[in-house]
Amino acid sequence: MKTILMSIGVFMMALQFGQAQSNAEEVDFLQSIIGGEKKAVVADFIELEGASKDAFWELYDAYETERKVLGKKRISLLEKYAKEFEGISDMETDNIVLEAQKLAKGNEKLINSYYKKIKKASGSKAAAQFYHLENYFHALTRTTILENIPVIGELD
Repeated sequence: MKTILMSIGVFMMALQFGQAQSNAEEVDFLQSIIGGEKKAVVADFIELEGASKDAFWELYDAYETERKVLGKKRISLLEKYAKEFEGISDMETDNIVLEAQKLAKGNEKLINSYYKKIKKASGSKAAAQFYHLENYFHALTRTTILENIPVIGELD
């Protein structure tokens, strides 16, 4: 678990010190590192055998592919926020908040969708463990982001 925390911290520092323009290769690289370490944590936590194990990992990999798309959108939104932070208008602020809400709903919908798929393929326990871990990782990521960005108006 400490490894995933450190990875997220590195990822967030890279966001802070990166250029305003998104570098897709760097984002892909960071996501692959975090994703690999995250998968190891999930593997340690969720113990399955046989067909239910194979089904779980097939679904988990599909989930991660979709989650990374949402992650890239979140990174893009953070970059937009950083770029427009000073002198941000009310309309720009509202647009950023609305986009953040849309991404949060998309993430929740994705986790819920895969919970149902995993439950059907690998059982309720594995699905509940997946749900718990993914919500934990998402909350941890959000907390890390929120601790490292200024609140609108904070620097005025």
